[in-house]
Amino acid sequence: MSLFDRLFGRMIDRRIAEYQSDLIEKHCEEVQHIYKTMRGWRHDYHNHIQTLLALCGDEEKTREYLWNLNADLTTVDTVIKTGNVMVDAILNSKISVMNSKGIEVNAKAIVPEKLSVSEIDLCTIIGNLLDNAMEAVMREEQDSNRFVRIFVGILKEQLYISVYNSMNGKPQKGKKNQYLSTKGGDNHGFGLSRIDYIVEKNNGFINRQHEDGVFATEILLPMN
Repeated sequence: MSLFDRLFGRMIDRRIAEYQSDLIEKHCEEVQHIYKTMRGWRHDYHNHIQTLLALCGDEEKTREYLWNLNADLTTVDTVIKTGNVMVDAILNSKISVMNSKGIEVNAKAIVPEKLSVSEIDLCTIIGNLLDNAMEAVMREEQDSNRFVRIFVGILKEQLYISVYNSMNGKPQKGKKNQYLSTKGGDNHGFGLSRIDYIVEKNNGFINRQHEDGVFATEILLPMN
């Protein structure tokens, strides 16, 4: 192996390590956000009980308070159960952050027990897809237009992943007509390339397209 190959290999390893470190740090922040929300609701639980006790005898106000309490609890209970613990963690943490930013999220996900793709690769794909979707959605001028649709399931005996999100304007494309990230910094576009690399490594298929203010990414991965 030549000196150039060794140096180039070290540079790639360093970039991957930095990128994975950034992902871990971001994921930890997202999980902490979930825990903070849950702790806050538990802290308020006793106050809610005392308020309800004080309202005993006033059926109308008690009913109104319970409906408001139910709506508040619904915003906390965003848990998606896919059948895979690691995917549950990454999905729920990302959804929690998007909810906190006022993004309308609709998610349906079922992950089969047996997969040919590793859990780490699968979580890397999903995490990057949702990060890219969140980035695009937050550039929407109108809050009411911000949405993300997530689906993970089985299609034609393959693992199917799709993420649809609202977007403002048209996405950027490179010389080979590939979509480009609008992020700045040293890891500019690295998330997209990681998705492409993992899909190719697992003999999968990826399709990206945009139309009428919506960007869509669809991925198919072999089941065995």
